[in-house]
Amino acid sequence: MKTQQKLLTKISELLLDIQNNHHELYVHLDENPIAIPTLHQSTVDKKCLEDYLSSLKTVFKKYINKQKKSSK
Repeated sequence: MKTQQKLLTKISELLLDIQNNHHELYVHLDENPIAIPTLHQSTVDKKCLEDYLSSLKTVFKKYINKQKKSSK
């Protein structure tokens, strides 16, 4: 359970950073701050949280890289 809480904290921190500092990206994430969406599961387990965090990080990194390239 502790690991899931840490993952949720990391997800929340990343989403908050994106929402506050990169609003143009946040509006495209289609995030619902009330619940983390799941596709085919009724429960959210550690693997689901890890995958979600990983996908958020990937989108964020791509966005940052694109911003760096366009500012050159």
